[in-house]
Amino acid sequence: MSGSLSGKCVVVTGGAQGIGLECARAYVREGAQVAILDLSIEQGERAAVMLGPVALFVHCDISSSSSVEKAVSVVLAALGKVDALHNNAGVAMPSKPLHETDEAEWDRLFGVNLKSVLWTTRYFYKELLSTRGTILNTASMVGLIGQANHAAYVATKGALISLTKAMALDYAADGIRVNAICPAGVWTPMLRQWAAEQENEADIASYLDRIHPLGSCPEGDVIADAAVFLLSDAARFITGCALPVSGGAELGYRL
Repeated sequence: MSGSLSGKCVVVTGGAQGIGLECARAYVREGAQVAILDLSIEQGERAAVMLGPVALFVHCDISSSSSVEKAVSVVLAALGKVDALHNNAGVAMPSKPLHETDEAEWDRLFGVNLKSVLWTTRYFYKELLSTRGTILNTASMVGLIGQANHAAYVATKGALISLTKAMALDYAADGIRVNAICPAGVWTPMLRQWAAEQENEADIASYLDRIHPLGSCPEGDVIADAAVFLLSDAARFITGCALPVSGGAELGYRL
């Protein structure tokens, strides 16, 4: 897909590390200019340097309406347009059943993982309308099949998948496609943090390999390749899709 995003300007929230950074790297490789919106100044600046002169870092609290509105102004001043918005920013902690989740933890998960999409869509909509752009949401397989001891996180990802379908219907007449990508396990700093919180941490790597029928827990590049496709013109007739990139993790019982 060499050059499949040539001339495009892509915004990636949470793009300073993990899946977001892998996607930003892939977008640049495919010819795009990239704006990374992230809360971490240190990681964001490092990512922009690594990606080179076609990358821009904008400090942003994605859960804050005013912060996102300000970031939009910075992005447009630098890039002039937005062709694609990748809502990737997310948090996964705490890993708890619902009755042990306190209100602050619930509000943070929903603020970052879900309400942020309200703010980015509200403030980038006009630009996406003018470019007949596309929106990609990083969801998760847990939003489709569930996960034990992770109730609030699962709720945010299930809601994001449903929201993706509603947005796809709302914006189809505008020529704006909206899709979601659903990883299973992917080795990111966030997953490594989750693994460290588990009682049987030493067995987690083996477990994460076993849940993927294709044989291993991948790095973020496999998600990035699928994301490039969904943002490209090759996916021009795909909208409202929640695409599993999961190595078959959801396919059913296995020996």
